[in-house]
Amino acid sequence: MCLAIPARIEELTATGNAVVNLGGVRKEISLALVDDAAVGEYVIVHVGYALQKLDREEAERTLAMFAEMGQLDALNEELGGSPV
Repeated sequence: MCLAIPARIEELTATGNAVVNLGGVRKEISLALVDDAAVGEYVIVHVGYALQKLDREEAERTLAMFAEMGQLDALNEELGGSPV
């Protein structure tokens, strides 16, 4: 099963990359597939790539549903739960 999750861009790094916050876990991802992403915006992330931008309300609603289902804790464990 594949999972894509909303993440907030916290920092733009090397050309075409960004550090995002995935439920408390900071991870560097590629922005190669998304145009004009900026700090504070949300993107859908799958296997280290931002697939598209997502508005804040939709991202927060989706993250709340994941948290309610207990999936955010499982995702943190899967990602290693450590900062970049």
